[in-house]
Amino acid sequence: MKYMLLIHQGDAPTPYSPDDWGRLSEDEQKAVYSDYQAVNQTPGVSPGLQMQPPEAATTVRVDDGRTLTTDGPFVAIKEALGGYLFFEADDLDAAIELAARIPAARLGGAVEVRPIVER
Repeated sequence: MKYMLLIHQGDAPTPYSPDDWGRLSEDEQKAVYSDYQAVNQTPGVSPGLQMQPPEAATTVRVDDGRTLTTDGPFVAIKEALGGYLFFEADDLDAAIELAARIPAARLGGAVEVRPIVER
Protein backbone atom coordinates (compact mmCIF):
# COMPACT_ATOMS: atom_id res chain seq x y z
CA MET A 1 0.00 0.00 0.00
CA LYS A 2 1.25 3.50 -0.79
CA TYR A 3 0.76 6.40 1.58
CA MET A 4 1.29 10.13 1.37
CA LEU A 5 2.55 11.66 4.59
CA LEU A 6 1.52 15.31 4.78
CA ILE A 7 3.64 17.27 7.24
CA HIS A 8 1.72 19.99 9.05
CA GLN A 9 4.39 22.23 10.52
CA GLY A 10 2.20 23.65 13.31
CA ASP A 11 4.32 25.23 16.04
CA ALA A 12 7.39 23.16 15.13
CA PRO A 13 10.37 25.51 14.78
CA THR A 14 12.05 25.76 11.37
CA PRO A 15 15.02 27.71 10.02
CA TYR A 16 12.46 29.96 8.23
CA SER A 17 11.77 31.50 11.64
CA PRO A 18 15.17 32.29 13.18
CA ASP A 19 13.65 33.24 16.55
CA ASP A 20 11.75 29.95 16.89
CA TRP A 21 14.65 27.91 15.47
CA GLY A 22 16.97 29.61 17.96
CA ARG A 23 14.94 28.17 20.84
CA LEU A 24 16.44 24.80 19.96
CA SER A 25 19.96 24.03 21.08
CA GLU A 26 22.56 23.36 18.41
CA ASP A 27 22.33 19.64 19.23
CA GLU A 28 18.53 19.72 18.84
CA GLN A 29 18.85 21.51 15.49
CA LYS A 30 21.33 18.90 14.27
CA ALA A 31 18.99 16.13 15.48
CA VAL A 32 16.09 17.59 13.46
CA TYR A 33 18.20 17.62 10.28
CA SER A 34 19.50 14.13 11.02
CA ASP A 35 16.02 12.76 11.72
CA TYR A 36 14.61 14.14 8.45
CA GLN A 37 17.57 12.67 6.58
CA ALA A 38 17.01 9.27 8.24
CA VAL A 39 13.29 9.35 7.35
CA ASN A 40 14.13 10.15 3.71
CA GLN A 41 16.58 7.22 3.60
CA THR A 42 14.04 4.74 4.98
CA PRO A 43 13.36 1.90 2.51
CA GLY A 44 10.07 2.53 0.73
CA VAL A 45 10.24 6.32 1.13
CA SER A 46 10.12 8.57 -1.90
CA PRO A 47 11.16 11.93 -0.47
CA GLY A 48 8.97 14.87 -1.27
CA LEU A 49 10.00 18.46 -0.94
CA GLN A 50 9.88 21.06 1.77
CA MET A 51 7.53 23.90 0.90
CA GLN A 52 7.89 27.62 1.42
CA PRO A 53 5.83 29.06 4.30
CA PRO A 54 2.09 29.63 3.76
CA GLU A 55 2.64 33.35 3.21
CA ALA A 56 4.33 32.49 -0.12
CA ALA A 57 1.30 30.59 -1.41
CA THR A 58 -1.32 31.67 -3.93
CA THR A 59 -4.78 30.14 -3.70
CA VAL A 60 -6.68 29.64 -6.98
CA ARG A 61 -10.43 29.26 -7.33
CA VAL A 62 -12.70 29.39 -10.39
CA ASP A 63 -16.08 31.11 -10.05
CA ASP A 64 -18.39 31.34 -13.06
CA GLY A 65 -15.46 30.70 -15.37
CA ARG A 66 -13.33 33.48 -13.83
CA THR A 67 -10.00 32.55 -12.28
CA LEU A 68 -9.67 34.17 -8.85
CA THR A 69 -6.38 34.30 -6.97
CA THR A 70 -5.64 35.35 -3.42
CA ASP A 71 -2.40 35.53 -1.49
CA GLY A 72 -1.80 32.68 0.92
CA PRO A 73 -4.02 29.79 1.94
CA PHE A 74 -7.30 30.07 3.80
CA VAL A 75 -6.14 28.00 6.75
CA ALA A 76 -4.72 28.77 10.13
CA ILE A 77 -0.94 28.73 9.98
CA LYS A 78 -0.91 25.74 12.34
CA GLU A 79 -2.84 23.77 9.71
CA ALA A 80 -0.61 24.70 6.78
CA LEU A 81 1.47 22.03 5.09
CA GLY A 82 5.22 22.26 5.44
CA GLY A 83 6.15 19.30 3.24
CA TYR A 84 5.27 15.80 2.17
CA LEU A 85 6.70 12.43 1.24
CA PHE A 86 5.46 9.14 -0.16
CA PHE A 87 5.92 5.80 1.57
CA GLU A 88 5.29 2.31 0.27
CA ALA A 89 4.59 0.08 3.26
CA ASP A 90 3.00 -3.24 4.11
CA ASP A 91 0.30 -1.62 6.23
CA LEU A 92 -0.96 1.49 7.98
CA ASP A 93 0.92 0.63 11.17
CA ALA A 94 4.24 0.93 9.32
CA ALA A 95 3.21 4.31 7.89
CA ILE A 96 2.18 5.53 11.35
CA GLU A 97 5.50 4.38 12.78
CA LEU A 98 7.35 6.39 10.12
CA ALA A 99 5.13 9.43 10.67
CA ALA A 100 6.00 9.38 14.37
CA ARG A 101 9.70 9.69 13.45
CA ILE A 102 9.15 12.96 11.57
CA PRO A 103 10.40 15.81 13.80
CA ALA A 104 7.41 18.08 13.16
CA ALA A 105 5.16 15.47 14.83
CA ARG A 106 6.99 15.88 18.14
CA LEU A 107 7.81 19.59 17.94
CA GLY A 108 4.30 21.04 17.76
CA GLY A 109 3.11 19.93 14.34
CA ALA A 110 1.42 16.82 13.00
CA VAL A 111 1.72 14.31 10.18
CA GLU A 112 -1.35 13.22 8.25
CA VAL A 113 -1.09 9.70 6.79
CA ARG A 114 -3.29 9.26 3.75
CA PRO A 115 -3.55 6.14 1.56
CA ILE A 116 -2.95 6.67 -2.16
CA VAL A 117 -5.60 5.50 -4.62
CA GLU A 118 -3.95 3.11 -7.04
CA ARG A 119 -5.67 2.30 -10.31
